[in-house]
Amino acid sequence: MKYDFDKVIDRRNTGSMKWDVGCDELPMWVADMDFQTAPEIIEAIHERTSHGIFGYSILPEAWNQAYIDWWSRRHDFEIDTSWLIFCTGVVPALSSIVRKLTTPNENVLIQTPVYNIFFNSIVNNGRRVLESPLVYDGEKYEIDFADLEEKLADPQTTLMILCNPHNPVGKIWDKETLERVGELCWKHHVTVVSDEIHCDLTEPGYNYLPFASVSKKCRDNSITCVAPTKAFNMAGLQTAAVFVPDENLRHKVWRGLNTDEVAEPNAFAVTAAIAAFEKGEEWLDELREYISQNKREVLGFIRREIPQIKVVESKATYLLWLDFSGCMESAETTTQVAEYVREKTGLYLSAGYQFGGDGENFIRMNIACPRTILIDGLNRLKKGIEGFWDDRDESEG
Repeated sequence: MKYDFDKVIDRRNTGSMKWDVGCDELPMWVADMDFQTAPEIIEAIHERTSHGIFGYSILPEAWNQAYIDWWSRRHDFEIDTSWLIFCTGVVPALSSIVRKLTTPNENVLIQTPVYNIFFNSIVNNGRRVLESPLVYDGEKYEIDFADLEEKLADPQTTLMILCNPHNPVGKIWDKETLERVGELCWKHHVTVVSDEIHCDLTEPGYNYLPFASVSKKCRDNSITCVAPTKAFNMAGLQTAAVFVPDENLRHKVWRGLNTDEVAEPNAFAVTAAIAAFEKGEEWLDELREYISQNKREVLGFIRREIPQIKVVESKATYLLWLDFSGCMESAETTTQVAEYVREKTGLYLSAGYQFGGDGENFIRMNIACPRTILIDGLNRLKKGIEGFWDDRDESEG
């Protein structure tokens, strides 16, 4: 590989939310990679920094073109420059859209288990979470379309947040599935907001489909939130975009983002995004291969060392969804397991209950780290789980 993803970077005492933990703890929870971003991005930021003046920023045409070229080249989808709106982040965009397009006490539908911050964007704005749980067959997740239509048909349901690809289950939705979702939302007058922030983190050989690309109904009835931040590990730079093909819907979103003051870039947001999309492609492809190798490492380790749990097949993201349903007693929860593992080994994972749906049977693990750290985490996981089971057996005995 041209780029060194095995290099371990000490992130303690750097103001990192992920690494603000005890000295012996190993955080593998929040979706934040432990790799330096692409050198080409760092170089662009250094060049911007050397100018020394960091006043108010505008959006040059190069920013629009960087998004347009990337989606055309990588995802075979043509974005019109008029569709694009800058935003400081996907989550600020989601919250703003919820406020602008719905009224208090209306339902916002989500497909659980799903990214837990969706709940915050809904509840904190006085709207109601309406879950349409995904169906898990012990191997993979699918949409329960009967349940989905029933809930979309409720006149109080006016917005659906789609996670494409899906976090935490690592699912890439296919064209038929997305088209069916689009048809139902069109039929029941429910606007779709598609969070596609993980779109560039697919397995090598796999690609995602932008929701807006699937059909005219999907295009005209959707808002898509995208960013280079997840793929290039630069969330702290607060740079994202929203694209909205329909002119009337776009005006509402644009008005909301500007009213909420989340539509202006900081001095580095534009520079970093342009550099990522114009110069980061080779780095990203190597990253995807490295993450794929990490997934295989985890799968092999768990099959050998902890076969009582399962890894849900993942074709996207660097987050693995670990299934504990076959080894938990009725009174136990994965929250207890996660807390025990952290207390006894220092390994910090995400308990699945916070993602809704059947998440109480799962734990989410972030594997975007150098392989030495990953192996350390896996050994801690084994030690912690076995300790949990041993203590349970002793208490029962």
